[in-house]
Amino acid sequence: MQSRTAVVILLPCPYCGPRNASEFRYVGELATRPDPNATGAGEWRAFLYMRDNPVGWTTETWYHRAGCRQHLTVERNTVTNEVWASRLPDAQLRGRRDERATGGNVADDSGGATY
Repeated sequence: MQSRTAVVILLPCPYCGPRNASEFRYVGELATRPDPNATGAGEWRAFLYMRDNPVGWTTETWYHRAGCRQHLTVERNTVTNEVWASRLPDAQLRGRRDERATGGNVADDSGGATY
């Protein structure tokens, strides 16, 4: 009988540090929302339902549901699950001078989202 070894995927949260992927909810590939006033039904349908599903490196959005309850942007290899970078979404970084990324000192921040 072969024994199976469980593989733990760690996602680095900018607030909480490395955590098991089971604490997160996958939101989807990072995509720019089209202008609702200038977009037709076909373009909205494509934005909502069509995904590239790439093999290799991609940029995704995840939600830390069992931790800080913040969204984060993750650059991840879909084949190896290697994570290259993790940061707050651009919407949370607007108006800030420093972009917080994994490995920085974020302990002095209150953790509130700004949209």
